[in-house]
Amino acid sequence: MAFFGHLFRLARAGWVLARHDAFPPPEDADALPLPARIGLRLGQLIAVKSHGNGKLSAALAELGPSYVKLGQFLATRPDMVGPARAAELRSLQDRLPPFDLGMARQVIKANLGRDTDELFAEFGPPLAAASIAQVHRARTREGRDVAVKILRPGIEQRFARDLSDFFFAARLIEKVSAPARRLRPVDATETLAQSVKLEMDLRMEAAAMREMAANVADDPDFRVPQVEWPFTAKQVLTTDWIDGTPLSDLAALKAKGLDLDRLADTVIQSFLRHAIRDGFFHADMHQGNLFADAQGNLIAVDFGIMGRLNAKERLFLAEILYGFIRRDYARVAKVHFDAGYVPQHQDPAVFAQALRAIGEPIMDRPAHEISMARLLTQLFEVTGQFDMATQPQLLLLQKTMVVVEGVARMLNPNFNMWSSSEPVVREWIEKKLGPLGQLEGAAEGAASLGRLFTTLPEMLGQAQAATTMLADMASAGGIKLDRTTTEALAAAQARHSRAGRYALVAGAVALIAIALSLIF
Repeated sequence: MAFFGHLFRLARAGWVLARHDAFPPPEDADALPLPARIGLRLGQLIAVKSHGNGKLSAALAELGPSYVKLGQFLATRPDMVGPARAAELRSLQDRLPPFDLGMARQVIKANLGRDTDELFAEFGPPLAAASIAQVHRARTREGRDVAVKILRPGIEQRFARDLSDFFFAARLIEKVSAPARRLRPVDATETLAQSVKLEMDLRMEAAAMREMAANVADDPDFRVPQVEWPFTAKQVLTTDWIDGTPLSDLAALKAKGLDLDRLADTVIQSFLRHAIRDGFFHADMHQGNLFADAQGNLIAVDFGIMGRLNAKERLFLAEILYGFIRRDYARVAKVHFDAGYVPQHQDPAVFAQALRAIGEPIMDRPAHEISMARLLTQLFEVTGQFDMATQPQLLLLQKTMVVVEGVARMLNPNFNMWSSSEPVVREWIEKKLGPLGQLEGAAEGAASLGRLFTTLPEMLGQAQAATTMLADMASAGGIKLDRTTTEALAAAQARHSRAGRYALVAGAVALIAIALSLIF
């Protein structure tokens, strides 16, 4: 029954996509398997022809919150949906009708244990509604203005059902399409599922806000709202109210006399500091989530989607950017190979040549035409040429970098991504690879060695005790096992062997069941 449920819901989604004429034209899908090509041609027959952009975005919005999130996620995968589709999906906004105010009050009481009238002196109607939650303005009994974010009732069950459909489709795609396996649609769906899982628990968002607030405490131009913990639970998040101008309102920013060129630099440089310096960044930095205060400092909201990079990935990002800034393509190629992103059987010199073919046409353009989005698009095209597997941990980074560049260019049409990025990247590389960085690395190594030495006396004591025990046994005539002991050991070994055989049989049956479910 689950199989037919997946098919029915996916068929409905296909019907909606067809009505919006959101499928690619059949001539663009020649590489797809025959059943997919037939499905696309049938979709074209029932499609309602429309003009203009946004057909796919409109279809996903009609399908509901889960598909809106899917579309926003696919905006990070131009390798899967193509650059044009990815650009369209980046504009997809999850503005949805708000749910009832009475229902919002019920969610608050269920999570915080008290009515809104007891918790707040004032509690207003919803100001903004998205796919997962909506926001209300309220005032505490102590007179503080706060923003109250409330999860949509029943949203967890809706997402769980739709995500199971997405996994079903991803497994099917991997089974029938060899080229699609390199793009790892199942892994991509798992990344989406993990992201949504975190968004469904607003305590995780509150924790992310506190972590980032600690990271940027000394940054002069970036601020994070404070969490009101007594009014926060799994389905409710309360923060202090932000008095700022949204970056989406250019007229208001100009009317307040704010320096838009400086704001553009702040957007890019803040993102790079968070990603490279901290390894923890806001992964949904579109203009609707960014505000400017009266001093022109940047304030971010909505920390539901966050990205993390480990030390290797942070160094990789910094080296890549710095290599392109310096036009040192051999260095960029070496970083790719050192990180394991390019298979070792490929030629580094040829890969460097491909990178030069990407970088030189971009670098020779006027400053306002130098685009990170164009660079990433062409890098995606190179991945297939050099058998590079998709790196899921870098998807949010790539998507966010493109988004923040778009925000910066909106503020300053002549914005130069590279000149703005260079100071932050250079400072971090000099710190990590220069003399100070070498000293830090030596200190970390010394600390690890020191921890080893602190446990060495205990380890030596344990070794001495074991040696003494064995020597005593040997002097007493050797280690002897009586009949009862040997029979017990034999019985235990037999039970262990049987358990192992049973486990192997169970595993084989499970694999066969999975294979049959994919086939039928």
